[in-house]
Amino acid sequence: MFGSILEKIIETKRKEIADAARSVPIEQLTEQAAAAPECRSFLKPFLRSGVNVIAEIKRASPSKGAIRPDLDAGQQARRYQEGGAAALSVLTDGPFFQGCLDDLERARAATTLPVLRKDFLIDPYQLFEARAAGADAILLIVRVLDEKRLGKLLELGETLGMDALVEIHSRPDLKVASRAGAKLIGINNRDLSSFDTDIRTAIGLVDRLAPDQIPVAASGIGGPDDIRRNIAAGIHNFLIGECLVRSKDPAAFLKLLIETGDVHP
Repeated sequence: MFGSILEKIIETKRKEIADAARSVPIEQLTEQAAAAPECRSFLKPFLRSGVNVIAEIKRASPSKGAIRPDLDAGQQARRYQEGGAAALSVLTDGPFFQGCLDDLERARAATTLPVLRKDFLIDPYQLFEARAAGADAILLIVRVLDEKRLGKLLELGETLGMDALVEIHSRPDLKVASRAGAKLIGINNRDLSSFDTDIRTAIGLVDRLAPDQIPVAASGIGGPDDIRRNIAAGIHNFLIGECLVRSKDPAAFLKLLIETGDVHP
């Protein structure tokens, strides 16, 4: 069963989707998605060697509360690109993370980086929303999707030209993701049932991935030591948010994290 926070998020999300569909019918949204700029490859940067970071734009979270309520998405995106980010992740959930699709649009317009829509995506409508806003990729969370729906959303995302980062937290999650054909696997160190975080989660799961699957460690990455621990386990790709958002100089801090991978013991 989902934790109470996650249950509330999903319940709220269903209402949001229904309201949005009444305001902008799916037919209209489909036309907007077709007219969106061509997708930038989100997967390609993770095929290269070295430390690759998806730098996240977020203002708040249910577990930490307000982090940077005054964050300017475009400005933060430019700092991330300056710091060497491989891609951007933008929280677009409003009620729980203080994000919006406008943040995604501003971040993408400010950089040449591929942009991931990070949200609780449970319905095809949201994928058309993402593409219409310019998203190059989507986050699909196994914990909130059954295998059939995950497969359908992966297929739709591909049809729309978007790559997918499929998030897991456990071995059963990985089995579902693998059967659905997921290739870019985000291993979330945070348990969405409790919002507790343990950096050992990704390290313990990475050996279970298939040779053609690409691991991305997410949540709880706070500094160079965390990067080193993951590199030692074979993980070179990261989704990093809170420590970058809180940093006074996110570009410099991001460079430090990336350069950690160039230092060999």
